[in-house]
Amino acid sequence: MLLPEKCYDQLFVQWDLLHVPCLKILLSKGLGLGIVAGSLLVKLPQIFKLLGAKSAEGLSLQSVMLELVALTGTVVYSITNGFPFSSWGEALFLTLQTVTICFLVMHYRGETVKGVAFLACYAMVLLTLLSPLTPLAVVTLLQAFNVPAVVVGKLLQAATNYRNGHTGQLSAITVFMLFGGSLARIFTSVQETGDPLMAGVFVVSSLCNGIIAAQVLFYWNAKASHKQKKEQ
Repeated sequence: MLLPEKCYDQLFVQWDLLHVPCLKILLSKGLGLGIVAGSLLVKLPQIFKLLGAKSAEGLSLQSVMLELVALTGTVVYSITNGFPFSSWGEALFLTLQTVTICFLVMHYRGETVKGVAFLACYAMVLLTLLSPLTPLAVVTLLQAFNVPAVVVGKLLQAATNYRNGHTGQLSAITVFMLFGGSLARIFTSVQETGDPLMAGVFVVSSLCNGIIAAQVLFYWNAKASHKQKKEQ
């Protein structure tokens, strides 16, 4: 199921473990499935941190929304083009978690009704995009929009961190897992889909996630200091 029959025979029947093309496929599949499995947990630390603090301080709602647009574009584009689930599956699970974070940010800002309305509207938009009513050109355009959406979204979060002088309720675990996952996805998207648009999105995403990860490290002590001040 993971490998073409020819590669399975090459690696596990003939034991030709130095067959580079088949090794690349095996590595790509293994990485892809690992990323998909890991994505089930990637944003849970962020969700639990919001629930525990009962606050969304430090999170940019605009940034989270733009990330949701980018993830939705990847899911719809991949399903429409019939790409292997191992090459994009994490986007589906990250989408569900990001929708939850969007709602929680609104909820903790005292906009619960607005959050419920957002969930209903998002569900309708997603169903429309996945239906035959949406032309392929529109789906491709949405995927192309991922690049500016990712850049603007991450820059908004970076600007929020810089303005606050700390990263607030931003989860370091989630940030670093996103950074590592986007780096690995560059290889798997090239190997499994051969789609330059998909690969380009992950290159840009890796650069932007790297900026946020660097801020988390830079503001680590400032974050601890801010927490102590709040407790006082």
